[in-house]
Amino acid sequence: MKKVISAFVLMGFLSCESKEISTSHDGLEEVNYKIIGYIAGWKGVDTTKIDASKLTHINYAFANVVEGKVIEGEGRELTDKENLAKLNSLKKINPDLKILISIGGWTWSKGFSDAALTEESREIFTASALDYLIRHDLDGLDFDWEYPAYPGDNNTYRPEDKENFVLMLKSVRAALDSLGALDGTHYLSTIASAGFKEYLDVNDLGEAQKYLDFINIMSYDFIVQSWRDTTGHHANLYSNDPNIRSSENAVKDHVAAGVPIEKLVMGIPFYGRSWENVSSGNNGLFQFGKGSKGYPYRAILELMQDSSFVRHWDENSMAPYLWNEKEGIFVTFEDPQSIFQKAEFIKKHKMGGAMFWEYNEDTDDHILLNALFKSLK
Repeated sequence: MKKVISAFVLMGFLSCESKEISTSHDGLEEVNYKIIGYIAGWKGVDTTKIDASKLTHINYAFANVVEGKVIEGEGRELTDKENLAKLNSLKKINPDLKILISIGGWTWSKGFSDAALTEESREIFTASALDYLIRHDLDGLDFDWEYPAYPGDNNTYRPEDKENFVLMLKSVRAALDSLGALDGTHYLSTIASAGFKEYLDVNDLGEAQKYLDFINIMSYDFIVQSWRDTTGHHANLYSNDPNIRSSENAVKDHVAAGVPIEKLVMGIPFYGRSWENVSSGNNGLFQFGKGSKGYPYRAILELMQDSSFVRHWDENSMAPYLWNEKEGIFVTFEDPQSIFQKAEFIKKHKMGGAMFWEYNEDTDDHILLNALFKSLK
């Protein structure tokens, strides 16, 4: 039915009170952790290379926000339509798989602040988001606004984003519930949340979570090479200093902000970052260097075929890294050992599960996905 229902009809429901999502879970749900994979549309979709049996959700990246409306990226209408149809076909393999559109991202978040600014603009935005969902037969919407009330990629941001972000999510939740009441479906509404406290300080995630099924924490890029001239881990699980970014601190900060821990999903990067001209000492860790480039995990495995690159393990951070002393190259990354430690953390604290960026950066035989699935399932 959702293919033939227009968002215009649904606008009459936008003023309805939104239902707050229950945070209670029975034992079965607590065991079935989410494994959410982002798939970058510009890399194409080859369903023969996607192991749908090990995923609970796929977030297709990205839709854009232009003139206050959610739309396919410029010139990508046909490609996105084809890609999303391919992803939906994976339900033949895994009927429980949910397909969501991720809206925004680092470079396409420029229209969010204006779209959320007024009641009228939020209604227009909500209608367009539902039109997109219906048009592509999707299971939900994932909002990747980077960032409300905080600078991103030269994006417009305002202090009032803090309130408007919540109002936008409330509007979308009401519309999704209205659509769901018509066709007997619960549609998902989620966000990608920043993994640093400065984002939480200027937002109200405790209020926002009432209108969300779960929150994907981008608990990676803790040290981005263009920002730091000192090497370090970009997705470390732990830190001895509460002021140093880590996955654990990101989770704690979200809980302190009022988000139930069972709604939190830990982000895991399927890529690494590197520095060059790194000073010797401590096997390159926490040494001066020049930010270089990123590597998909498949490329990191290729580096490890070179004996000059030696893998090390930081027991305090629960994170691996590569050190090439001869060339002064340091690489921070994720591997099965660190993923196992994060899965143990997720289970111990009864989090919602894990998500990762990005599917195509894994190896063809899915080394990281397999490690995550085995550790959680």
